[in-house]
Amino acid sequence: MSKQLGKRLVKFVRGLKQMLGRGHRELITASSIAVCILFLRSTGLLQSLELAALDQFFRLRPNESPDARITIVAIDEVSLNKIGSWPIPDGVIADLLQKLQVHQPRAIGLDLYRNLAVNPGYEQLVNAYKSIPNLIGIELLGHDKTANVLPPPDMSREQVGFNNVLYDPDGKVRRSLLYWHVDQQLHESFALKLALLYLESKGITPQKADNKSEYLQLGKAVFTRFRSNDGAYVGADARGYQILSNFPKPGCHSTDPVLCGYHQVSMSDVLDKKVSAEFIRDRVVLIGSTASSLQDFVFVPHSSRLMGTAKPIAGVELQAYFISELISAALEDRPLLKVWPKPWEYLWIFTWSYVGSVTTWRIRFPTKSIISTFLSCLGLIIFTYLAFLFGWWIPLIPALMTFGGSAIWITSHIAYMQEELKRSKEFLQQVINTIADPIFVKNEQHQWIVLNEAYCQLIGYPDTMLIEKSDYDFFPLNEANVFRQQDKLVFQTQRPKENEEEFTDATGNTHLISTKRSLHKDAAGNFFLVGVIRDITQRKLMEEQLKRTAAELFRTNNELKLKEDHLRYLAYHDPLTGLSNRKFFAEQLHESLLWAQSNNLLLGLLFIDLDGFKQINDTLGHDIGDRLLVSIAQRLSNSLRGSDTVSRLGGDEFTVILRAIPNEQVAAKVAEKILASITEPIVLEGYTTRVSASIGISIYPINSQDTEAMIRQADAAMYRAKHLGKNRYEFA
Repeated sequence: MSKQLGKRLVKFVRGLKQMLGRGHRELITASSIAVCILFLRSTGLLQSLELAALDQFFRLRPNESPDARITIVAIDEVSLNKIGSWPIPDGVIADLLQKLQVHQPRAIGLDLYRNLAVNPGYEQLVNAYKSIPNLIGIELLGHDKTANVLPPPDMSREQVGFNNVLYDPDGKVRRSLLYWHVDQQLHESFALKLALLYLESKGITPQKADNKSEYLQLGKAVFTRFRSNDGAYVGADARGYQILSNFPKPGCHSTDPVLCGYHQVSMSDVLDKKVSAEFIRDRVVLIGSTASSLQDFVFVPHSSRLMGTAKPIAGVELQAYFISELISAALEDRPLLKVWPKPWEYLWIFTWSYVGSVTTWRIRFPTKSIISTFLSCLGLIIFTYLAFLFGWWIPLIPALMTFGGSAIWITSHIAYMQEELKRSKEFLQQVINTIADPIFVKNEQHQWIVLNEAYCQLIGYPDTMLIEKSDYDFFPLNEANVFRQQDKLVFQTQRPKENEEEFTDATGNTHLISTKRSLHKDAAGNFFLVGVIRDITQRKLMEEQLKRTAAELFRTNNELKLKEDHLRYLAYHDPLTGLSNRKFFAEQLHESLLWAQSNNLLLGLLFIDLDGFKQINDTLGHDIGDRLLVSIAQRLSNSLRGSDTVSRLGGDEFTVILRAIPNEQVAAKVAEKILASITEPIVLEGYTTRVSASIGISIYPINSQDTEAMIRQADAAMYRAKHLGKNRYEFA
């Protein structure tokens, strides 16, 4: 038991060593690189790169149709100059709200902090709050109450949404807050409240998601809650109900790039009634600052530029992005930005690491490696970009880094291996040229890399033609297949192997060879198959000649044995009936008597003589008589056991030896059976004949003790049976 366990352990260790040493170098490299990149990613060192790549996807995404559901009333520099003061007086804001409400907007969002009264017109503004139920004001929340900005006084709690903007470490906004708890009180964001007012007219209200009750669902859109390590983020602030914002990219209303994005009207134009009602009716109207002097600007993914500085957007435009995303997802099933679970991201990153190592290892040629690497990276970028268009944020930078890292690692390893291979080839060439036997050395691609002069002379080709070629380039297919199979066995088992083969040289002559193959490894891990050849053609010819001679002797011996067996058969058998003859009968009777004596058993001897045979022989002829004897012989054989012996002594006389009989009655029954069989009619050439027999029986040891006495007594009993009327038997 312990020996078997030890053998299995040794076999396992050898297989593990082989796996780690050769067949899985790509897997080991890919795993090492992937672990390193995943570690860097877990520390947050790749976060800025991944976020920058995400920004470029946003920038490259095709423009979407301008969202006609949102209009921005911009407090621009012209409006500020016309009003002449900041903050804007409450009376002006109240007048603005009343003129907007006249055109029946779906919702009005006041993206201005109005926590303090700005006279004149405060009472007028309070009345506007109360008379416009679809008006939403804004506040700023904080865990520290000193950082709070209160909502407009005298405005209903249901009409207020918070304006907490989430900034990433690079200062950009990529997430949106929907809900936040402060002092165990739930607050809704400014953008969410406006979106819900718009969706309410469409019959859409907030629901719990079917699959995950902790997620918000609007229509068919489920808003997956952001976690601190989602996507490229590492330890991000995930307080409240956050989502990754899939910012829309609204196109232009005309060829003028100034009119790109959401439709904007100036506050001064609204106050002067210069704005068409169609830009207000059934829309979400946002009132906010766009004046550069007020510095209410933020950076979003669209702000990124490959060249030049980033271009910010106004805070009111950011709210328009949030609102448009929520409404489009609920009504039009516009994709929301989602991320893979961490195990899938790890598998994705490892897969590209493995692809990089396998691709580089399989190709090996620098030019092809560069092209394949470029195409693979391009394919990776295109795939992640297409996935982004469908709402999936798949890691790009880690995948590119693992792919490139594995490719560089394998490339450097290949360069090291090639340098060691060059040294090994030079050393092997020097060694094998001193050996008289033909020797070849192959690499793992089954190509000749080193050959000695004896090998080249044997197959009839110079080494310049053979180097870096394979067996299939010079030998017939069936021979090359055998060589390749034997080479693979040595590479797989890493054990020496000797095999007899044949090959055809350059002149067309076929040689029989014995090839011993063994595997060698250099310092860089390059494996070489070294084969030493012995030409055994002459030896095989001699062996074949010896085999033919032995076969001829065997055939001659068989013929002699067959002749000997035939002569022995003739010596012991009757040529007419095929029964044993007198000589065989005498030997069998003697042996049977000795066996009966040693085993204390009875032995019966029957002497049989046909009655009336001479008359048939004389009247019908000797031919009919011979055929009659053959028939009688067959009937006698069919009437006996396999252990009994029937013989023809000559003429119409037969004998039967009954071995191991229990008593005399058995001999009597056999005699009766024989008489019944012989007396049945026999048809020979149209003649129906009948014969009978007279049988004499002698029993050992009752009647006699030796063979001669048994024969005499059985013969005398047979004659007595004839005298007593024939067709009967008599005991001695």
